[in-house]
Amino acid sequence: MRKSTVLPVLPSAMQSIVSQALEVGSQVQPFSVEGRQKAPRIRDAKVVKSVCPYCAVGCGLNVYVKDGKVIDIEGNPDSPINHGTLCPKGSATFQYTVNSSRITQILYRAPYSDHWEVKPLDWAMEQIAQRVKQTRDETFVERLDDGRVVNHTLGIASLGGATLDVEENYLMKKLLCGGLGIVSIENQARI
Repeated sequence: MRKSTVLPVLPSAMQSIVSQALEVGSQVQPFSVEGRQKAPRIRDAKVVKSVCPYCAVGCGLNVYVKDGKVIDIEGNPDSPINHGTLCPKGSATFQYTVNSSRITQILYRAPYSDHWEVKPLDWAMEQIAQRVKQTRDETFVERLDDGRVVNHTLGIASLGGATLDVEENYLMKKLLCGGLGIVSIENQARI
């Protein structure tokens, strides 16, 4: 009795060749030795969830950190806002983060100076605090000419960033308006 084959119409020599051809790609180890040794560069990296720093959309980012350094940034596929997609600016966030030309220290140019000076962060924060206080003191208005109480200053303005969440905007509004009397408070998301 003749054995049943999958390809009964072909001669046995041809059946062997066709069977071997059909097995291509179905091997248990389809990868080369070199391919098995390779690993993605984000393997073993810590994933930090973040928000894109640009427009007001608030796209989710996955920031991959290894040994204290950012090694990659990509869209967060779990984000209900962008589902892992990013615009060109958002896609370039990694390049802006690790750019060797990025300024990472305080630079100050005194009035009428022709050069920049490196200053410590504490000095810069103190300068900002002193100048805000000085400007507020010089421009603060308690009452208008008709006697109405206003308790405000028109000498300082604030422009918030689009990536601030509701709670951060609330705190900024309370500090700047309620605490310092600043009237001109705007947010980049509305511009």
